[in-house]
Amino acid sequence: MLSAKKVGPGGWRYYFRSVMVGDGRRPAGKPLRAAQDEAGVPPGVWTGRGLAPVGLAAGDVVTERQAELLLGEGRHPDADRIERELLAEGKSPAKARRATVLGRPIEHNQSPETEDAKERSPWLALDLVFRAPSTAQIAWALMDDEHRLVLELCQDIARDKSLAWLEDSVAEIRWGSGGKHRAPVKDGLIVAVFRHYESRAGQPLLHDHALVSIRARRPDGKWGNLSADSILENIVAAGTLYTLHFMEEVSARLGWAWEPREVTPGRRPVMEISGIDQRLIGWQSTRRQQIADATPVLVADYKAKHGHEPGERAAYAMDGQAADRTRPPKPTATRSLTELRDGWKESAIRAFGADVVSRLAERAQAAAAAVWARVRPVVDVVLAAVDTVAVVYVMRGAFKRRHLLAEARRHLAYVLRGRPHQPGLDEQIVQTVVDEYIRPVGRGRMMTADLRALYPRDTEDQAVLRPLTRNRSAPPYERARLAADALRVRGHAVRRADRMGSRTRPRAVAVPALRSRPRPFHSDRKAGRVPEQTTDVATVEQTRRTLSEAALARVLEGARERAVHDLRPQPAPETAPPSHTQHPGTQHTPGRTTGGVA
Repeated sequence: MLSAKKVGPGGWRYYFRSVMVGDGRRPAGKPLRAAQDEAGVPPGVWTGRGLAPVGLAAGDVVTERQAELLLGEGRHPDADRIERELLAEGKSPAKARRATVLGRPIEHNQSPETEDAKERSPWLALDLVFRAPSTAQIAWALMDDEHRLVLELCQDIARDKSLAWLEDSVAEIRWGSGGKHRAPVKDGLIVAVFRHYESRAGQPLLHDHALVSIRARRPDGKWGNLSADSILENIVAAGTLYTLHFMEEVSARLGWAWEPREVTPGRRPVMEISGIDQRLIGWQSTRRQQIADATPVLVADYKAKHGHEPGERAAYAMDGQAADRTRPPKPTATRSLTELRDGWKESAIRAFGADVVSRLAERAQAAAAAVWARVRPVVDVVLAAVDTVAVVYVMRGAFKRRHLLAEARRHLAYVLRGRPHQPGLDEQIVQTVVDEYIRPVGRGRMMTADLRALYPRDTEDQAVLRPLTRNRSAPPYERARLAADALRVRGHAVRRADRMGSRTRPRAVAVPALRSRPRPFHSDRKAGRVPEQTTDVATVEQTRRTLSEAALARVLEGARERAVHDLRPQPAPETAPPSHTQHPGTQHTPGRTTGGVA
């Protein structure tokens, strides 16, 4: 999970007194490093490819003065030294100070010359918070130090890869009146990372605060400001990439597998480590229950005002409101990580017994063997593209490329269950959607699904899909899954009709095996199968099948009849060449083959 928040000129004080010392309370006058040692949290470190121009290197410890100058004033992190040297050369104090400012000084924003009222309250940093999935938090808190260090390494790698994607593909620098000129940053981002171990409620919560400086260099080498809109618009896509990389690192290093878990009925499931006792999730996620208890009141107010159930965006907004209303104060007492882990283990043992806690790793390995025996980690690009566009179309109607990219990464996480994906596969899925199954709509690079491309011949099947975009009696994600399942079943029917089942699909991507495959768990040899741990993944799959049956009956029957009809030998019509045969869901044009999901 990834969230973002702007940090204004005065916000850095809150980060110095609280965030940089593990969300504790830093007494006035106590040095930053001493407060971090007392709180038991590691010091912050610099990262990003934009460090070299300001004399920093990746891995350098963040000092209080560096953070104050760069994140609080927008100046060079070594401004004190530069200012002293310029004063010694005879420069005036004003010119010496101005030479240390990166870009436009923040004092300009307070002057009457500022054109935009929004710029009079500038922001100097962006706080990106990376949180690992709930079951990973449980394994990190309750397993031994070896597993803890591996999970922390996975967190580091997944976070850095997500930040690198933001640097390469998203980050833009703007200049000119109203930011009319935009271009990719020249070097990269300047980021200060601070690691925390616990939530406000005192429960295990491994997460990183990545403070991204607004200052970056333009292509001509001059300093300017990042475009906040570009980064904030792509936070969801960056978050799904972080989750995908974290899953892959955990599976590659520990041999574990992942399964979907339904948190809220009708909403997107989340990916969790297979085999972790689901009761421990409720023990770890006490804030989740507090938010769930406060949400029904907000939902009732929304229904009374609007006359219908809230959509996905409104539901997420109400979750945020419920979180703010139930937010507890930060803990005043500081404890080291060893003390925290000992307390968490004692609490879990009292609640669920020593056997549940001590066998976490063993059960995760056994459950992974069951998942790898059941799941075939092969990504079909065409079917992945159809699934992606169906889900995004039903949930949003009109969308942009970043929405498709986020859904494509969710699809890869669900299909691969932790196996590594080929670099650029998510972009390949999105490009297939853009090339085959969408059409432009409105302004601002908006697009929507092209139903004629998805259903090139069957107007009746289009009638099944269209009402799903307007029916508010079911949650949006349930309707989106109905549409995606209908198209997937249709694609399989078309391929069977084309006798492609035994051929190698040119656009299927096989995923390489893990470097260390866990041994299967053979306690149920008599039954002849590997037992799976008790999770609710079966409930998720059964719910999906139940919801799909009624709406897809007509689609399946029609696809089946057409497939059987086309497989029977038929005399070639006199008016058509004998080599020109049409199959369900395809349209043939001389020199080009398009249409449907074939």
